[in-house]
Amino acid sequence: MIPGADAAPGLWQPHDPVQPAELPRQTKEIAAGGLTLECSGAAELTCTVHESAPGVLEVRVVPDRTAEIRVGWRVPCVDATAFWAADGGEHRGLPPFWRRPRTAALEKNAPVGCLVGAGDVALCTYAAGEVVRPVRTRTGVVEETGDFGFWVEHEADPRGGLLLRLDLSRRHFARTLTDVAAWWGALHGPAREVPEVARMPAYSTWYAMQQHVDAASVERQAGPAAELGCEAIIVDDGWHSTDRGRGYGYAGEWEPSLAAFPDLPAHVAKVREAGLAYLLWYALPFVGRHTALWERVRPYTLAYKEHMNAAIVDPRYPHIRDLLASRLTRAVKEWGTDGLKIDFIDQFAVENPPEPGPEADCATVNEGVRRLLAQLPGDCLVELRQPYVSPGLWPHATMIRASDCPLSPLHNRQRTVDLRLIAGPLAVHADMLMWHPGESPEHVAAQLVSVLFAVPQISVDLTAQSPEQLEVLRFWLAFFREHAAVLQRGDFRPARPDLAYPQVTARSADTVITARYAPLPVEVPAAGTLFVANGDASTGVLLKVEEPGTARVTVRDCRGRAHGEELVRLEPGIVEVTVPVGGLLRLER
Repeated sequence: MIPGADAAPGLWQPHDPVQPAELPRQTKEIAAGGLTLECSGAAELTCTVHESAPGVLEVRVVPDRTAEIRVGWRVPCVDATAFWAADGGEHRGLPPFWRRPRTAALEKNAPVGCLVGAGDVALCTYAAGEVVRPVRTRTGVVEETGDFGFWVEHEADPRGGLLLRLDLSRRHFARTLTDVAAWWGALHGPAREVPEVARMPAYSTWYAMQQHVDAASVERQAGPAAELGCEAIIVDDGWHSTDRGRGYGYAGEWEPSLAAFPDLPAHVAKVREAGLAYLLWYALPFVGRHTALWERVRPYTLAYKEHMNAAIVDPRYPHIRDLLASRLTRAVKEWGTDGLKIDFIDQFAVENPPEPGPEADCATVNEGVRRLLAQLPGDCLVELRQPYVSPGLWPHATMIRASDCPLSPLHNRQRTVDLRLIAGPLAVHADMLMWHPGESPEHVAAQLVSVLFAVPQISVDLTAQSPEQLEVLRFWLAFFREHAAVLQRGDFRPARPDLAYPQVTARSADTVITARYAPLPVEVPAAGTLFVANGDASTGVLLKVEEPGTARVTVRDCRGRAHGEELVRLEPGIVEVTVPVGGLLRLER
């Protein structure tokens, strides 16, 4: 055992610090929803519980003075299959309770998690109302009892206290998480309106060109991208410097490279004339040591990243915020771009940052980041990226992208589905899709199907694709566009997070779209239209029929070519239909 005044009695918690003896913790227990909630903190506490919906509790713990407040509870770990967390990455197993606590704040992660049980029910979904300041959570299997333990803590004051939502309704886990996103929206006010272009396919230069980007290469992709169905182009790293080595030693001044972009406004206008919105990439926190700004910002940094050859500047200083905001604002106000791709906000989350100096106007980095983002243009497209997924960022963004996973359809699927569950109003974008020049049309299509419920970003040389690869792009991007309302804003039901979502479904009143990534049966609705996108290597698609009737069935291959259409009689049971890899089944009842 490792002792600690803030550790639960008898539980091994090696990462808990020993609390100072002069800060005795007050503890109150509350019985609610079949749980015993233990509320504790170095203050007198007032605890209230409100059932906002059947099985959904809102717990508020208010201290009589500002203090770290914790709420802890346990549920029996029975029929549990997975633990879902916003920063869980590819790990969906059940963690031990003694592991290091996680921290969520404005610049990284989100304060939410879900213990998922058999049948994809949520055994317990929790979320904190605090979305800017740090929130620490510990979750995991309690070895001593076989329970699954939770605690959530953050510094709270007498004005608002610690607010916690607990969903014990045993509904589908996806419904409980999307309800958390709605709850955050209600707590923190309306987010920025997301224009439709943010939900349409886009082209990105990153995997296609890396840092070898220039005006001519971008313009060469613009026409084909627009013709295939893209509505935006994102120009990534490389536009601001002639340096072609990885790292950020030349980042921070954000002046276009005259060798690569001799007339950036004219270039932007040319791309926009081709029919594409234009977004420009920025590594927001970095100032490189090879820039003219280096000596100027050195006293105002949070940390130096040796491997990046750059420092992370400190947004607690107003002149640093002004410096960064003015650089990014130029892209929209002077160069005519439609938006910004803002990278590396999570790098502001420096452990143990230095004490702010007298020129700082806020005490925490979280508040500095919030003020910095508020200074950026509010009328343009803004892309963010995992792992900075806090709802506190919603007022400053229009879309959020899965973190980098080149040529990994499984990771792209898992990350985009995770984002869809808690992204609220933001358009969710897949990581950029790339493939080897010799890739088959079927597997190009399978990559597109892997991110069917997000916005695809294409990042290959479109002028070098085979006719068959271009047919795949044209067919599937048209499907994304035509069915964007259902795919991105329909009722969303991913299955089996413990198996990386082998089947995902979205539905509207009369349309159901299911993507299969494993040979699992697909339920056929009693009425309306069913689409089944085959992202699996098997071609025998099993349809589970409950209501008898007649349906018209059409099958298309990965290039959109019809492989037959017939009127069939459906009887209750399992019906097998052959759908090519990367192909599409349409069933109309």
